[in-house]
This record gives sequence, structure tokens and C-alpha cells, in this order.
Amino acid sequence: MRSKQIVTWLGVTLSITLINTACKTPALVTKTENRTVPAAYVNTTDTARTNGPVAWSEFFTDPNLDTLIATALRNNQELNITTQEIAITRNEIQARQGEYLPFVGLRGEAGLDRPGRYTLQGATEEAVTIKERRTPDPLPNFLVGAFASWEVDIWRRLRNAKQAAVLRYQSSTEGRNFMITNLVGEIATSYYELLAYDNQLSILKENIDIQNNALRIVRLQKESARVTELAVRRFEAQVLHTREMQYSVQQRIVETENRINFLVGRYPQPVVRNSQSFVTLTPAVVRAGVPSQLLANRPDIKRAELDLAAAKLDVQVARANFYPRLDITAGAGFEAFNPMFLLSTPQSILYSLAGGLTAPLVNRLGIKSAYSSANARQTQAVYNYERTILNAYVEVANQLANISNLENSYNLKTQEVTALTQSTDIANTLFGNARADYMEVLLTQRDALEARFDLVETKMQQINATVNIYRALGGGWK
Repeated sequence: MRSKQIVTWLGVTLSITLINTACKTPALVTKTENRTVPAAYVNTTDTARTNGPVAWSEFFTDPNLDTLIATALRNNQELNITTQEIAITRNEIQARQGEYLPFVGLRGEAGLDRPGRYTLQGATEEAVTIKERRTPDPLPNFLVGAFASWEVDIWRRLRNAKQAAVLRYQSSTEGRNFMITNLVGEIATSYYELLAYDNQLSILKENIDIQNNALRIVRLQKESARVTELAVRRFEAQVLHTREMQYSVQQRIVETENRINFLVGRYPQPVVRNSQSFVTLTPAVVRAGVPSQLLANRPDIKRAELDLAAAKLDVQVARANFYPRLDITAGAGFEAFNPMFLLSTPQSILYSLAGGLTAPLVNRLGIKSAYSSANARQTQAVYNYERTILNAYVEVANQLANISNLENSYNLKTQEVTALTQSTDIANTLFGNARADYMEVLLTQRDALEARFDLVETKMQQINATVNIYRALGGGWK
């Protein structure tokens, strides 16, 4: 009796030791994210807090642009693909939720069994006389019942996996918001580029008229022997060069229109716009606020944060694989060798209930590798989160500096255009009075054309810088 108790205690002790050994997890080096950001942007004194991102319909006042954006939010293929990816992650939540609930299924069986003569069951049956035999030979069997299995989530492995799926669903939603922000910004940028190209084309046409008029004058002067054929050829070359530039700008207009049409999700067609308003456009004033607001306003930062939280839960799920797993199975139903007796109670009733505790003990390399990989992915998520914050800060800082420098550049370029336009008029007058060389007229016209081109380019960059700062601050997705 005493030896039996000793064996029992040894078995219990050995079981506890094995379970403790199985529950030990390898030590890993973890990394904690750094959430601190500077108090203000460099080279700026704007520390006022904004009221959050303004909706794109309020920020952009051009009705043609608003129509394009609204159409793109309905028809853009990439955005619609992302919407389906969100639906996939939402279904993943339901799948994970079902894993920690009991699985219950109905089962019906019908079979026929006859054991062999030289088996234990067959030999036993043979030993019984025919008169004493109670079971048919062969033996039918009919079964109808419900059977359930349930993994008791004592370590929250399944619930953590479900919560990680919820976080990734929210992350995919923020990813869609970030895509909307970029889509709105890209359409607005392309639209303003299109307006700029229209104005450049108008400038070229005006210059072609001016240069043709100058060419007509210089031809008359050649007939009166005031200039040579060289002057005529130089003026002709200038007209041809400007006409060549016209076709180049027309090609940019076609490509920009098609890029907008692609973003909107339609085949190439003319883009409705009012190019006349481009000259009077004034860049909107956007308050940058403080860098800490980026954490709440930028969808890509919120997405990185949610991915990080999901990666942390993945580590918990991987760690739980080292712990014992408790499974419970149960069943209830009716079973009989004759269908007539199938519903006879209580003789045909069957039921079962069992519980099992399983812990990994030998060859745990797979579990250790999965745990190490989950920890490595968490570290990756930390670096990605910090990189996303840093990138957002740099984007805003760059655009703030860009807006300031472009404002100064535009003011100086305006003065340059005014001076060169006056110089062109003066050069034409002097040339007509034979007091200026034709080269002075050509150079002045060329410089004036380039300056007007640059002025339109600078205006476009100003407007686009405003769009970029709006996007960088997290606007556009609401």
C-alpha cells in the first residue's frame, strides 16, 4: 500500500515538473517605442493648437476640383481595392472570435459491423451459443447526436488573437484614410498643375503674336535696308522656338488631364476647369499647430500605432503556446443497432464528457521560433512607428519652409516680370527708331517669356505647397 502511494506521489511530482518545464519561456530583448516629439517645428513661431484637420470640401473652394475629388472617392480603383481589404480584415475578426467559443456540430451515422472470427470480439461471440446470442450478426449501428469541443482560453491566447485582428481592422481603416489623404492631395496638385499649364500656353500664344509682329517689322526694315537677313532669320528662329514650346506644353496638358482622369477612375476626357482664376488664386493660410497633434491627426501614424499594438498582442499569443492547453469535449445523442430502438429512452441515450490538459515538452523549437519571430515583428513595428512620426515631422517642416521661401520668391519674381515687360516695350520702341540692336530685342523678349513662365511655375508651387502642408498635417480624409 505504501509503495503504491509513493508511486502516486512520484507521478504527481513528475507531472508538475514537466508542466513547469513546459511553461518556461525563453528570455527575449524587447524594445519600447519612443513617443516624444519636439515642442515646435524648426524655424517657426506658430505654436497655436489647431482644431484638427479641415474636411477637403471646406478647404478647397473650387467647385470643379471638388467635383473631381468627390468622383474619385467613389470610383478610384485602388481605393475600392483597399475597401475590400478592410472587409477581409473584418471577416478575420469574426473568424478569431469563433475560435474561443465552443464548436458544436450535429452528426448522423449508419453503419454495419461484423468482427472477424479470429479477433477477440469474434471469438467471444463464437463462444456464446446461438440461442443465447442477443446481438445481430452482422451488427448494424445508427447514431444521431450533437457533439461539442471547446478550448478553454485560460491564457487569453485566443482572445488576444481576436483583439489583434480588431486592431489590424482598425489599422486597415486608417490605411484607407491615409490613401484618401494622398488621393485628395494628388488630385488637387494635378488640377493646379493643369491650370498652370493652361496659363503658360496662353503666355506662349501671346508671345507668338508679339514675336510675329516683331518679325513683320524686321522684314519691313530689311526691305528698307535698315537690317540684314541675319536679323530676319534670328527673329524667325525665335518664333519657331516659341511655337515648339507650345506643343511641349500642350503635351503636358494632355498627360496631366489623363492622370486626373485615371485618379478619378474614368477614361480620358476633357477636365472641366476655370484657368482664368489661377492668376488670382491666393494660397490658403494653414496653421501648423504643434507636432504632438500629428499623433492624433495623421492616419499613417495612427495606423503604425495600431500595428504596434497588434504586434504586442501577437507576442502574448506566441508566449501562450508554451503553456498547457485545456480542451473539453462533450457529446449527447441516440445510438442503437435497430432504427426502431433509436429513440427509445433511456436505453438508447449516449453522452460523453472529457477534458484534456496538453503542454509542449519535447521538440519546442517551432514554438520558440514563432515566439522569437513575433518579438522581432514587434521590434519592427516599433521602428516603423518611430519612423512614421519622424517622417511626418520632416514633411511638415519642409513644407513650412517651402511656403515661406516660395512667398519671397514669388514677390521677387513678380517684380522681375514687371521690369522685363517694361524692358520689352522699351526695346521694341528703340528698335523701331533704330536706336537698339535686334539682339537686344530678342534677348529681352526671351527673358520676359522665361520670367512669366517662372512666375506661373512659382504660383503653382505656392498652391501645391499649401496642398502639401494640408496633407502633411493629416487633412483630407474626413
